[in-house]
Amino acid sequence: MRIIIDILTPKQCMLFSKLSERLTQRGHKVFNVSRQYREVINLLKLKGLEARIIGEHGGKELAGKLKASARRILGLASYFEEVNPDIAVSFSSPEMARVSYGLGIPHICINDSPHAEAVARLTIPLSTKLLGPKIIPKKAWTMYGISVERIRQYDALDPWAWLKDFTPDKNVLRELGLSSSKPILTFRPEEEFAAYLMGKTGRKMRIIPVIERILAERDDVQIVAIPRYTEQMEALRKYFEDRIIICRSSIDGPSLLNYTSVFIGGGGTMTTEAALLGVPTFSCYPDEPFIVLKYLVRKRLVKLERDSKALATNVLATLDDIEHEKKRQAERAKRLVERFEDPIEVITAEIEETV
Repeated sequence: MRIIIDILTPKQCMLFSKLSERLTQRGHKVFNVSRQYREVINLLKLKGLEARIIGEHGGKELAGKLKASARRILGLASYFEEVNPDIAVSFSSPEMARVSYGLGIPHICINDSPHAEAVARLTIPLSTKLLGPKIIPKKAWTMYGISVERIRQYDALDPWAWLKDFTPDKNVLRELGLSSSKPILTFRPEEEFAAYLMGKTGRKMRIIPVIERILAERDDVQIVAIPRYTEQMEALRKYFEDRIIICRSSIDGPSLLNYTSVFIGGGGTMTTEAALLGVPTFSCYPDEPFIVLKYLVRKRLVKLERDSKALATNVLATLDDIEHEKKRQAERAKRLVERFEDPIEVITAEIEETV
């Protein structure tokens, strides 16, 4: 079978690298495609995953997103003609869904984010099947125009696909100049360019005052920031200069999280990764919590706090009792993941059954 997979974000790179490997092992021919987007391009190189680059990220303005999407549809349509795929797979890629539908190719849509309304409306009605975590009720998807019969769920959260057999690499500490003898705090700012968060993130990254407070009160911590965009990278560099470590290229995120004492995230994927790895985890997500985040909060694997002063206070309190906090978090994470199934097995089976 000839399978084309669209990889648009770092999360998708992690997920689809595992899927590509599994499909290839089963004798299928896989064609990965992506777009010009700093974080993804760097991560593809880090993981040694080959992909045809078609189009680019549309930026933070709606007009830019629309024009970039239109250009990318044309590029993908030509590539479909070149590789003649039997089936297409994406994590709610509007361009992949549109081209697949237009050319009569089955499209498998994977999604765990019904709160991302724009991409859901543009992809789910055009998809042959929708796959996602069981914790998301099917009614959250049927409102977008897909029947219950076309929805397949797995009992796991998406990052389990690459964390279930994960082995940490201590080289990440050397690469970032970190010491394992001092607490490591890892920060991931919020997604500023996503359509579903437009106008909700503010001018200043929420993590900046938190980092400032921690640096003022603790001189024994190592702080790592993982920006999403060049603009975030430059803003962090301007505020902190060399007082924190700012990742300028893609890193082995799960390995860094494994050695992290406390994680503070403004998004979804790394927050979920940290929680499942048993790392004390805080979220400063700037909008109404999405379903996966609510689930992790309910399971006491993530603490949600949007107020910067309160967040800094809670992080400092956690550091004061870090060994106890890490033990409790690890126990909760272990209880949760021991019943998880492998999302890659479910996705692979659905792909093979569709064609």
